[in-house]
Amino acid sequence: MCGIHVLINADLDGQKAIEAMMNATLHRGPDHSGFSKISDNVFFSGNRLKILDLSNASNQPLWNKDQDAVLIWNGALYNYQDLRNDLLDLGCEFIGSSDSEVLMNWLKYYGTERINALKGMFAFAFADLKKKQIIISRDISGEKPLYFLQKDKTWYFSSETKGILAGYEHQLPINSQQFLPYFYYRHSFPDSSFYQQIHQVLPGDVMVLDLSGKLLNKEKLEIAHLKTNHLSQTVFEETLKDAVLKNFNAERPVGMVLSGGADSSLLYSLWYEETGQPLNTFTVALEKKYQSKYSDPYFAKYLGKRYPSFHHEILVGQSDLRDNWPEYIQSMDQPVGDSAGFLTWIVAKTAKEKVKVLISGAGADELFGGYNRHRAFIHYLKNPKLYQFLKAFGPNFLFPDPWKKVLQSIHEDPDLTFIQMAALQPIPNQFLENFQKWYPQNQSPIKNALEWDRSFYLVNDILKIHDNACMAHGIEGRSPYLDLELLSMVQDQSDLDNMIGKKFIKTALLQRGLGKIAKRKKLGFGLPLLEWFEEKDFRNWVFEPIREMEKTWGLDFPPEMRKLAVNPEKSEKRHFLQLWNLFILASWLKNNE
Repeated sequence: MCGIHVLINADLDGQKAIEAMMNATLHRGPDHSGFSKISDNVFFSGNRLKILDLSNASNQPLWNKDQDAVLIWNGALYNYQDLRNDLLDLGCEFIGSSDSEVLMNWLKYYGTERINALKGMFAFAFADLKKKQIIISRDISGEKPLYFLQKDKTWYFSSETKGILAGYEHQLPINSQQFLPYFYYRHSFPDSSFYQQIHQVLPGDVMVLDLSGKLLNKEKLEIAHLKTNHLSQTVFEETLKDAVLKNFNAERPVGMVLSGGADSSLLYSLWYEETGQPLNTFTVALEKKYQSKYSDPYFAKYLGKRYPSFHHEILVGQSDLRDNWPEYIQSMDQPVGDSAGFLTWIVAKTAKEKVKVLISGAGADELFGGYNRHRAFIHYLKNPKLYQFLKAFGPNFLFPDPWKKVLQSIHEDPDLTFIQMAALQPIPNQFLENFQKWYPQNQSPIKNALEWDRSFYLVNDILKIHDNACMAHGIEGRSPYLDLELLSMVQDQSDLDNMIGKKFIKTALLQRGLGKIAKRKKLGFGLPLLEWFEEKDFRNWVFEPIREMEKTWGLDFPPEMRKLAVNPEKSEKRHFLQLWNLFILASWLKNNE
């Protein structure tokens, strides 16, 4: 895990700019930082967190022995030993044992031709000085972020927008067009950021530039098809077990964010069964009066009776939230309105004393249909006319709140129905096309829905907060459920009945005598916001920044967003997620004025 920066054709002093970019993200690579002048107008820099090969041989920028190729990258290659063996057969020589050196030589030998052979998470920049080309790419699951600013042939690339802001000579205004996706989905659109002119390299993108900054080619990595016609329980467990062993492989201490839910519990179970080695695990414990509902500590202890660990409970109350809030917002590169972000950040802040790698269960819900909206969508697909009939009763009919949300989402078009189901609240018709252009179109309705959650929600919410929270404390975050072989197998399935509802995961837990965890009600990882909003002091703490934000930015808000921001105290109880969403944005905007 690292921070990377590329600068091509700087407006003024290139060395000063690349050093500023590097220094702005020292938290991403606390073990080493360095920069290189690649050519007269090209600079690379990197911040390194040492996970494999703890020597200085893999410090970045990493040059080959002939000094005609250089790499900076952020991530981990889980099949680097296989790639290394292939390169040895080709006569390649290695100095060290790192995945960095393997990636360097793989790109030197194959260029863009076999990037799809890389199994892992990555964002990289590679320069081949003989070919006078630079390759930029981001992994297909979007686990590692990468931003860029382009002005003609001037390019700034960085792992964080903070890096670009530090190196760019001009102040960049806030991108108010992102208020729309943020209000309904808690983050910017996938190709954008909250700064004008700063964009994101999309997951799977491969860009080739020459040393003068001309874009020569742009390609898209695709998920390989393994032709696994029927994914059995045995194949699932063997594949996930292999993913666990690869993701847990490090020369620094590894730990887990253990929620006591199905996903993280199965990962730890597989690890312990294979190795018998207890690891540091970290679980959030809320105030006692909330623990009957938010019962993560109970289920984590229940797992620990079967699979021992060095377990740590991290107590989080309102005072902890307020005391850490300025530091948390300061560390937030881009606003994501998910309270799980703070919990992951406070876990990482505690865990950094024990571990340098944190494993999470991210991706399981998206791949295996674990959210309530997936079940609701399947019921809708089986009888859409019934749902349209029920919707006709109108929003004032006495349906329970969850049913109201579902029925408000119903549309004749299945794609629009799921876009609405996944949103915080129904999106007005005039804005729907802004979201629909990102919706997958090539598969069955339920597969499109799962792919939407994987490519839109998971990448821009879950993975973004995991990377940001871990990197703020110099920790690498990893997600075994996003193993490329497992992802490929899931993509190949035409019959999803044996998968939806995370049946594979729950069956694996049941077979291990962990039925309580398998049958645990889905709650989600987050703060007890619904309960905290019942308290006047908490409401006042949240509402005042929202009102102040509206005075400055209200004219740029979508109508429903502005209505809520003007009078948050008049909001309904069901709006607690939207209010928290606005509070994070207000805090971030104030910090980045």
